[in-house]
Amino acid sequence: MRNKAKRGAGVSGRQGLLMRVLLIALSCSLAPADALWGGEELDSIVAVVNDDVIVASELKHRIVLAIPEIRERGMKLPPRPDLERQVLERMILGRLQLQKAKDLGIVIDDAVLTETITNIAARHGMQLEELRATLASEGVRYEDFAADTRLKLITTRLQTHEVVTNIRVTDQEIERFLERESGRLIRRSDVRLSHILVAVSENAPTAAAKKAEAKAKNLVKRLRGGADFAQLAIRFSAGRRALEGGDLGWFPIGQVPSLAQEAARSLTKGECTEPLRSPSGYHIIKLTDFKGSGPKIVNQIKARHILIRTNEVVSDDDARAHLQQLRIRILGGDGFATLARSHSDDTGSALKGGNLGWLGPGDTVPAFEESMSTLAPNQVSAPFKSSFGWHIVQVIERRTQDTTDAAMRLKAREMIRERKADAAIDLWLRWLRDEACVEIRLPSAEEEGKSR
Repeated sequence: MRNKAKRGAGVSGRQGLLMRVLLIALSCSLAPADALWGGEELDSIVAVVNDDVIVASELKHRIVLAIPEIRERGMKLPPRPDLERQVLERMILGRLQLQKAKDLGIVIDDAVLTETITNIAARHGMQLEELRATLASEGVRYEDFAADTRLKLITTRLQTHEVVTNIRVTDQEIERFLERESGRLIRRSDVRLSHILVAVSENAPTAAAKKAEAKAKNLVKRLRGGADFAQLAIRFSAGRRALEGGDLGWFPIGQVPSLAQEAARSLTKGECTEPLRSPSGYHIIKLTDFKGSGPKIVNQIKARHILIRTNEVVSDDDARAHLQQLRIRILGGDGFATLARSHSDDTGSALKGGNLGWLGPGDTVPAFEESMSTLAPNQVSAPFKSSFGWHIVQVIERRTQDTTDAAMRLKAREMIRERKADAAIDLWLRWLRDEACVEIRLPSAEEEGKSR
């Protein structure tokens, strides 16, 4: 096993580890330089992750980042040991992914990072400097926020490279999905779920599995007795979203992970499941909220056009005059399709007599859509200009169409892909964690109690 081999590292490896600790300690802004050299204890190691370490000051900075997120969700802070444990586990997974990304040459440069943070600020109605000030007012260092953002960008790219690109969705899966979900998608289109995981290996001894099951059942009992789900999740869940109170966020109904599908369809708002067994342990799912939607009705236009592009030889005046002549011929009885085949610069539609098929809102550029909207069936527009060139357009027919089924078919593949990816990423992260050499040096809850 890799774990045993790495634990037997030689003296040179230990020296390299010590140098890493010294460099991190010197770079941390948690304590001033005179404190580090003035007799105070050197920044202690809280976890060893393969050939890397996580030190106490790094953990402290990440906890400072996590606290505003917890408070923003209206949740009480958990006991300090529980918070430290959850944040450290998240940091370990992040460090493992950074190591993997480095091996693969995946990097996020400063320009991409700055653009991302600027966009985050804009989504909150702020300039970049205002975001800096807001972070400072909450006790969050901008450098920590930037590092966390870079980590998220890197891990997203890594997970896409290692997992998501390998996800395949078959036509048969889409058909089964639509047969099973199409009716429910209309009635319950989106759900918000929360989750608690009591972790226990699939191959764990019977006694350990029974202990985990009993713990999960006790949590369900407490929840149904009025206990706060978010608080129990922060304290006891081994899930990736434990620090967010177990909040998994909103899912389109067809994108719900397999384990939670039945719960998403059948639970009432605020209700939670009995413990659900999976290879990773016992899960408790809560339906926090849901949204419904009805059929999607759109107005569609069947149209055809003739396009004349401008260039160094054909001016705007030339294109407009040419189309005006063609329009006169069409109004005089010449066939629109025949003229489109011989004159239109849109080669794709010209072969079909200029026919563009059925068009819905947003399917064409604004100038084209605006011109079509004013025409009655069989009417031919005056020449008008778009970003593609000059056009005349004829509306053949109008209809009101229920596109619910078509829209669901278009989304089904991506929904299935997202659902598969979420489960695959969880398994991949667990594999990455299991294969790593990780040593946690946080004091246990019992040791914490004794020290106090």
